[in-house]
Amino acid sequence: MVVIPTNRPIARIDQEDMLYKTKREKYNAIIEEIQRLVSEGRPVLVGTTSVEVSELLSRMLTRKGIPHNVLNAKLHFKEAQIVKEAGQAGTVTIATNMAGRGTDIKLGPGVKEAGGLAIIGTERHESRRVDRQLRGRSGRQGDPGSSQFYISLEDNLMRLFGSERMANMMDRIGIQEGEVIQHSMMTKQIEKAQKKVEENHFGVRKHLLEYDDVMNAQREVIYKKRRHALFGERLSIDLNNMMYDFGEKLIEEFKDSKDYEGLKMELLSSMGIEPPFSEEEFDRSKTDELAEKLFDAALEHYKEKARIIGEKTLPVIKNVYENQTHFENIAIPITDGKRGMNVIVNLKKAVENGAREVNLCIEKSITLGLIDNAWKEHLRELDDLKESVQNASYEQKDPLVIYKLESFNLFKAMLEKINEDVISFLMRADIPTQDPNTVRESRGPQGIDKSKIREQRQDLLAQSHSDTQQKQITQPIHVEKKVGRNDPCPCGSGKKYKNCHGRMEAAE
Repeated sequence: MVVIPTNRPIARIDQEDMLYKTKREKYNAIIEEIQRLVSEGRPVLVGTTSVEVSELLSRMLTRKGIPHNVLNAKLHFKEAQIVKEAGQAGTVTIATNMAGRGTDIKLGPGVKEAGGLAIIGTERHESRRVDRQLRGRSGRQGDPGSSQFYISLEDNLMRLFGSERMANMMDRIGIQEGEVIQHSMMTKQIEKAQKKVEENHFGVRKHLLEYDDVMNAQREVIYKKRRHALFGERLSIDLNNMMYDFGEKLIEEFKDSKDYEGLKMELLSSMGIEPPFSEEEFDRSKTDELAEKLFDAALEHYKEKARIIGEKTLPVIKNVYENQTHFENIAIPITDGKRGMNVIVNLKKAVENGAREVNLCIEKSITLGLIDNAWKEHLRELDDLKESVQNASYEQKDPLVIYKLESFNLFKAMLEKINEDVISFLMRADIPTQDPNTVRESRGPQGIDKSKIREQRQDLLAQSHSDTQQKQITQPIHVEKKVGRNDPCPCGSGKKYKNCHGRMEAAE
């Protein structure tokens, strides 16, 4: 390894950290140091770890009458101007450690002679890298400068690592309020605390990466299937494998219980075919032999199904392509008896390639849609699993191992569900109409049939009119409040109702 030296030697003076008991003492010391540096004509850059601390220091400087600029997330639109002025003599800039990074602070006239830019850190960050970035804002390209960090035992980093031990040590030494400890040993202890935090964060990231690796391996498998379905080049091979795996799974499931009738009913409901073997063959033959026979029968049935769909759709496609040349695509409705979807087919390709193009579009649309639905559901299950396996640590078990085992089982079940859904849909797919001439042309990308919409609109208007009449019929009848015999008469005579109009009604 070759270390490339800097363009100019570093002239910045990095001083040892200054340790105080409380934050109040630390902030008072920072304000006093800022006053001293400003009186020397040096620019000061105060680095804070949060917006709250920067605003607190701003209020303290305002009370002292020290002009200053605050650079944080609330003033991001002034960032360039504030950084530009940060190197002028006597300028005080308060900035969070993340603000204004990547910008060189150029020193104004007379600043180099006064000692350069002074960096003051209000506390140590959890990452040593961030602290080094703050120091590095001073002393660029051989410029003079200095850096100093102020720390208290009440800081978050110190509370997590050894603040009680240090406080006891300061009490034994007899440190009074406002006194400071500045020693290389203290700086090294603080850097060790930072290193522990960094190691902990690294462990967390590594742990998350291990969980993500499991999901990533599964993601590669699914994305490969999606690519095959999207481009269609290897889709037929994938569908054949799905068909074989699904048939083999069914045979294994029912062969263990010797339930031939159950297999027969399942094949009729899921694939629309009957078993190509008798009950005797089912009992005495091996699983792989039965799977081969079932695959051949299913493939033959699927080819016949595809031929019928092609015969139903091609006349309409050719008619639209020849007579309505402004259309590019046609929407073909496909259903398996339970679910339905519209498959968009390019008219020109369908006319050139015939039923093969139509069936390819159907296979691509159905496979893509079912894979995507299954994968989204699987991702939700993995998120739930990641949370639940954390409880395994109470049983002295590694949650990651449990997660790998359970996620594999979930992934395997998802692949089986994809095979079942895709094959079941394709094997039972049909055009939901008896007359091929009723297959509608697509009006643009969404396949909108305007005549159908007009009919539906008229139906809705008629239904709305009927509902309005029904509401008018069923409106409640409002009855006026009955006047009591001793209440004042509504006519305004001042008499009681029984002595006025009430007497008249009684006479009637």
